[in-house]
Amino acid sequence: MTFGPEVPDEVVPLSIMRRKIAEHMVASRRISAHVHCMFEVDMTRIVNLRAKARKDWEARNGGKLTFMPFFARAVVLPLRQWPIVTSSMTEEAIHYHKHVNLGIAVALENGLIVPVVKHCEERSFVGLQRSISDVGERARTKKLKPDEVQGSTFTITNTGQFGAVFGLPIINQPNSAIMGVGGITKTPLVFTDAEGNDTIAIRSVVHLTLGYDHRVIDGAVADQFMAQVKKNLEGWSEDIG
Repeated sequence: MTFGPEVPDEVVPLSIMRRKIAEHMVASRRISAHVHCMFEVDMTRIVNLRAKARKDWEARNGGKLTFMPFFARAVVLPLRQWPIVTSSMTEEAIHYHKHVNLGIAVALENGLIVPVVKHCEERSFVGLQRSISDVGERARTKKLKPDEVQGSTFTITNTGQFGAVFGLPIINQPNSAIMGVGGITKTPLVFTDAEGNDTIAIRSVVHLTLGYDHRVIDGAVADQFMAQVKKNLEGWSEDIG
């Protein structure tokens, strides 16, 4: 076994980005009453759709057809149905937001940044994909404008991009909730038919975790919201353009 190059014993001052991330995360833990719920979602329909349509779709629309716009699209309508999930809390009130502005967490070499795709309820699947890809690329090349990292009302973070099954993300203030997307893996699932007979099939599964502020969002609402997200993904029927 090799252990890589020797690491020098040194003290490195915090970068501005790392200091801000640390302050933001500690403040969120102090401010919000964090609770998490996790849902297992059968992504087989979407995995097969993407595999079949990917080549032609990318040639037609430009850019990569990732899974993120599927997750983004799946949360938009439920966020309109349960607006408390996309609200923010002040000292004396709950602020309900007119638009769904999705923060999409992007991992950088030396930290994390959350660019915002605004007015998502007005965007098609293709529009969401293009906007997510655009802000992600500009985040990695440090070309985001200041207002493009502000104003989110709900955040999605891809905790599974490096193989994690699921994560328990910290809420991105001043949001009241954040959804963590685990890795999509093949796993055996049990299906029961109308006559009560069980069969086992290999399916593509993802674990979605909702971190929410229990000061604002009740557990029943969080579970109903996530159940609808699960339903939207498992029964995907929308034209992806």
